[in-house]
Amino acid sequence: MLLHDILYIIAGAAVLLVIAYFIQDRLIFKPERLPADFQYKYDIPFKELFFDVSEGVRINGLHFFRPHPAGLILYLHGNTRSIKGWAKYARDFLRYNYDVVLVDYRGFGKSTGRRSETAILGDIQFVYEALLKQCPAGGLIIYGRSIGSGFAAKIAADNTPRYLILDSPYYNFRKVVERFIPLLPVRYVLRYHLRTDLWLPRVRCHTYILHGTRDWLIPIRHSERLQKLNPSRITLIRIHGGGHNNLNTFPEYHNFIRDILKE
Repeated sequence: MLLHDILYIIAGAAVLLVIAYFIQDRLIFKPERLPADFQYKYDIPFKELFFDVSEGVRINGLHFFRPHPAGLILYLHGNTRSIKGWAKYARDFLRYNYDVVLVDYRGFGKSTGRRSETAILGDIQFVYEALLKQCPAGGLIIYGRSIGSGFAAKIAADNTPRYLILDSPYYNFRKVVERFIPLLPVRYVLRYHLRTDLWLPRVRCHTYILHGTRDWLIPIRHSERLQKLNPSRITLIRIHGGGHNNLNTFPEYHNFIRDILKE
């Protein structure tokens, strides 16, 4: 192979890395955007929330509430859609007399601002502190679904919620990406690392992990490795036959949620 051929290959690889660096946000997140005047409609009591984090950054949320709640669940959703669609999962917790607050990440729904790992974590911390004014930490539970599990682990590590519940989490986000594009030097290109493996050992409350045994996107081995980080404070609940997006269709899932919330 001639020298100029080698240089062409190196140059091509460098271009691919640059492209991957700048377009990865579009590959990771699949948001549904909503107009500012969009009206949410549900047949259960709720109110719309706005959190003005900083100039140009406004986080939109929904608060589904009960007359005399046993606590409040901050639900951090996956990488798609908006809280308009994710709101249906609030019923899974309302039935056990818990309020539920869902928030959209930057660029999702009505939420504004430019996304980054640090920015999203800062937004969620802002929301968490705002919720503490109406619900003491002893009654606040953080629930993280899929990509939201990493955000949830970091907020739980920095605060003192009652429980942390992780739904289909990853050991760290780099491990997920490397599984699908093993030839890319991910550690040098990826802008979202979401080190659940580093944050979870710092969580002082009990952590419950729910994971399907047939999850092809984030295999259950991720949760098995997480559970080993602190076995005395992390309970792994296997949903046998469950995939990545269908745990709520299994009676076992709802039974475990009931047991956790009534504990």
